[in-house]
Amino acid sequence: MAVLAVGAAIGAPLAGVAAGPEPRAENRAPAERLEVAEAGSPARTVSPVVPIEGSNNGRDRERRPKPEPHLFVRVPRDLALTSRPGGGRIVGTVPDGSRFYDVPTMAWVQQVSEDGRFGRLAVPYGNGDGWMRLDGLRRGTTWVEAHVDLSDRRLTLEKRDKVVFRTRSAIGASVSPTPPGRYFVTDRIPFDPGSSLGRFAFGISGIQPNLPPGWSGGDQLAIHGTNVPSSIGQAASAGCMRVSASALERLKPFLRLGTPVIVSR
Repeated sequence: MAVLAVGAAIGAPLAGVAAGPEPRAENRAPAERLEVAEAGSPARTVSPVVPIEGSNNGRDRERRPKPEPHLFVRVPRDLALTSRPGGGRIVGTVPDGSRFYDVPTMAWVQQVSEDGRFGRLAVPYGNGDGWMRLDGLRRGTTWVEAHVDLSDRRLTLEKRDKVVFRTRSAIGASVSPTPPGRYFVTDRIPFDPGSSLGRFAFGISGIQPNLPPGWSGGDQLAIHGTNVPSSIGQAASAGCMRVSASALERLKPFLRLGTPVIVSR
């Protein structure tokens, strides 16, 4: 990872971050307990608002679905993603570990097929989405999700659909805009506090396809700290989201492996 003030995408050559101890992944299991997969286990999906007719003095009211937890699965080996449940063309692969730190993959499953045997998820470190066989995989759930609003340059942490806190965030510069997408946490890595990544980085399952000219760091997206705090809230990075040291500390208990990170314009 090159030490550049303009920001960083987390990547392989991390020895160049700053003098200090070798970066080490926090490979602790997610706080949620993993269970053996069972057919029909639900995934959290977004349901439409259902109007109730003839109520509220003739005006329709809205009945919103109860929130459900997000499902994630432990991926024990590289697994193929296909264009439809149980078949179709191969559209990607879910690796058994993260790209640069070999942290076990806890993959966010966005939808489960009716028979409970397949799950749809975004292709990690790629584009599009596909279906993966869930039979025999160990499962866990989380009520936590992080939202990054690129237009507002803010990160919002939610639990059970309620805001835990919000914080300002740097986003990608005009030459290297942060790509929107539905990602999940793949790495939890401490760094030297004086490094360009600050004291901690949460690697996520997205990549930056538009790296700045001359960039020599990696292309994996992350939420991380910074040694240029004045850049927070600015469009200043190579694509990653930069937050303050205090925000990192607040995120640590929540952003476990597999936690959804949704980046939108």
